[in-house]
Formats: sequence, structure tokens, C-alpha cells
Amino acid sequence: MEEKKRVWVAVGVIENERGEIFLAKRSAEQHQGDRWEFPGGKVETGEDLLAALDRELWEEIGIRVLDCTPFMELCHDYPDKSVLLDIWRVTRFEGEPYGKEGQECRWVPLAHLHNYHFPDANAPIVQRLLQGAV
Repeated sequence: MEEKKRVWVAVGVIENERGEIFLAKRSAEQHQGDRWEFPGGKVETGEDLLAALDRELWEEIGIRVLDCTPFMELCHDYPDKSVLLDIWRVTRFEGEPYGKEGQECRWVPLAHLHNYHFPDANAPIVQRLLQGAV
């Protein structure tokens, strides 16, 4: 059996001063499409993790990371690929996030995250955020 390549992904859990979390909707053509996600993307070979997080958030939603802290790290195996998610809580940023690639985006109150359909790998992130909100 061929081993699946593990994709390293930098993920930003972006929070505003009202305690809302910024979500973006994946396009239907993407892996786990039409689901809501925490923005981020693949760390390129030789790229620094925080540089990747800043680059991906700039490319996807038009913000620059000013302050972030490690939130959690998790691995998830899908039938067709494996992901290593390096998740950071972004608490200060420059710019106002928006769907730079045309994707639907919105600020969501923490307590409402359970109303959104996320990629399978994101379930532990949502669970941990909701536990911290209690």
C-alpha cells in the first residue's frame, strides 16, 4: 500500500475584538469543498511556518499577521491525503479580512461555530474553541 503524502498546512484562527472568529467557505471544486474553514494554506518546502501563515492569509483574505500564538497541532488522514495542521490563534492583524479569491467569508460568534459544516480535520479545532468559550 502506497503511503499518502502528508501536507503541512498553516492555519489561522482569526479573532476580532468582539470575540468572533473569521471563517471562509471552500469552493465546491476544492477538497472538502462547500465547507467552512479557518483560513490558511500549504507551507512550501523550506518556508518558515509563520512566514507561510502570513503569506497564505495575505493571499486568501488580505490581512497581515501582527500577533499570533500557537493554538494546537493535529494530523488527520483523509482517504486520499493526510494533513498536518499547524493552527495559530491570530489576535492582531493589519487590514480587514475579506474573500480575496471570491470566496464567501464571515465573522461568526464563537458560540455559533457548531452551526457550520467544517472539513473533517477541523472538528478538534472547533471543539477546543467551544470548550474555551464555556
